[in-house]
Amino acid sequence: MNLNLDPTWLFLSLIPSGIGFVLFVYGKKQSRMPQLVAGLVLMVYPILTPTVFSLVGVGVLVCAALWIAVRAGW
Repeated sequence: MNLNLDPTWLFLSLIPSGIGFVLFVYGKKQSRMPQLVAGLVLMVYPILTPTVFSLVGVGVLVCAALWIAVRAGW
């Protein structure tokens, strides 16, 4: 695994991690599985994405999946 110390990537990785933490806490307190899972994924995936574009792309996909799951009634 290659350690990425690009300042833009480091700053942008804080955004989905912070949103993920809030979603995780909300999902845990409200017993909402979609928010809990999406929160966990948003907290962890920045470690696995090597570029800014993949960081943003995966974040958009996770948020879209959460939106679809909530709209479907989960």
